[in-house]
Amino acid sequence: MQDILFYIFAALTLFFGFLVVVNPFSRNPVTSAMFLVLTIASLAGLFVLLNAFFLAAVQILVYAGAVMVLFLFVIMLMDIKEEERRRFKKFGVAMGLTAVAGLFGIVAKTIAESGVGAGLKPAFEGDTKTLGTALFSSGQFLLPFEIVSILLLVAMVGVILLSKKDLK
Repeated sequence: MQDILFYIFAALTLFFGFLVVVNPFSRNPVTSAMFLVLTIASLAGLFVLLNAFFLAAVQILVYAGAVMVLFLFVIMLMDIKEEERRRFKKFGVAMGLTAVAGLFGIVAKTIAESGVGAGLKPAFEGDTKTLGTALFSSGQFLLPFEIVSILLLVAMVGVILLSKKDLK
């Protein structure tokens, strides 16, 4: 049963992630943001299958909640209109597909040669106390955590400055 749920959530994640980029239903960026929420929710389902309940809750609360609200504010404050349909150049599409195929080949080769998943046992399973201790007691993750918080603050201030019509 767990294997079936994994394939369902993985397929939903890939499908909704594809719809974020392509979005055949509408050219409005708000619908792409809503598909991103669905992608994040299906990723949370994958975290639940891995017994990482804390990460699943953080995925829903922080990313699907707070970060998506921030994205929607940016979209609405910048007053992005529906994009016009444009023609694609054959050379650009061919080069893009070649680049994606090359990256996929590199990632597949790296995963195949690394031996990922060979006899791995998780050190902890969804226990928030152990996760918090591992993240913040040694201090090695404290600086990146603070850097990300400052980066988000700078991004919010930048959005506010960009959204102003008249800078005086």
